[in-house]
Amino acid sequence: MNLKRSFKLAAFLATVSVLAFPSVSFGSVFVSVVVAPPVLPVYAQPLCPGPDYIWMPGYWAYGPGGYFWVPGTWVLAPEPGLLWTPGYWGFANGLYVWHAGYWGPHVGFYGGVDYGFGYFGVGFVGGMWASGHFRYNTAVMHVNPAVVHNVYVDRTVVHNTANRASFNGPGGITARPTAAEVAAEHDRHVAPTSVQTAHERSAEANRNNLASVNHGRPATMATNRPAAQPENRVAADPTQTAKPPSAVNRPAPANRPEQARPPAASTHPAPVNRPQANHAEPARPPAAENRPAPQSRPAPVNRPEPARPPVAANRPAPPSHPEPANRPAPQHSAPAKEAPAEHHEDRR
Repeated sequence: MNLKRSFKLAAFLATVSVLAFPSVSFGSVFVSVVVAPPVLPVYAQPLCPGPDYIWMPGYWAYGPGGYFWVPGTWVLAPEPGLLWTPGYWGFANGLYVWHAGYWGPHVGFYGGVDYGFGYFGVGFVGGMWASGHFRYNTAVMHVNPAVVHNVYVDRTVVHNTANRASFNGPGGITARPTAAEVAAEHDRHVAPTSVQTAHERSAEANRNNLASVNHGRPATMATNRPAAQPENRVAADPTQTAKPPSAVNRPAPANRPEQARPPAASTHPAPVNRPQANHAEPARPPAAENRPAPQSRPAPVNRPEPARPPVAANRPAPPSHPEPANRPAPQHSAPAKEAPAEHHEDRR
């Protein structure tokens, strides 16, 4: 009877906590769930996109729809020198409680869960900070040395485990924090970045990430970039952080002039702005207005054209017709005069 009451109480507490917080992985609050999270899927790590990116392993989070998978991804630290401690599920008093991840100068306890890629249950062996930049251990991290030059190889830290449990406790992983991990609990902790939080929200919004839908085998297990692009990060590749804002700002000015030009052409056409509509620039229209003003040039060109043809037509007319008509006239009149002279001679 007491067991049934305890089970009902645990279920009630889990329901209340989930309804109060839509996503329960990040933040200062914790959530307790009655059902254990699924085992961790096996997946390949995508290529590191650039210098100073830190790997955030994938994990099972909990929301109103139940457990959902948050794909592993590369993220930028809030500041140089900080390392990521993954969150983990811990079993206590019949409930599975989520312990949120955080940033700090050292990696703390994450339940002994083997997330892989340098997070093998204790600490982190995937790399280290040196002179303000992150150095990658290519023995466990997928990095292109042609793009990222701060690399080294240490294969002594590589080890694989067959235990894919995603929680600490009976039936999962029975690990206790080491002295170094306990000391890390007293370090300065920094909350997950807005990019990490947005990445989790995006995963929660995708129904295919629900364990009830994918049965523990998500279609997307890892990405080379988080769902939200990095913003306002320190010690990151400047080309990576600067490209998203420039890509966002470039189309905006390109669209604004296009929207401003049509109204300018529609308001000015009444007075004189037909050339303005053609040039679509404020400075060129006045130049275009001065060009049509010397349209007087075609006027003088047209005036001589009608005057020249009549002059050319009148000049040939008088010399051709009257001259030949007058010349034969005197030739006929000469013999007419001589004839009567002959007649006078005969009369004598």
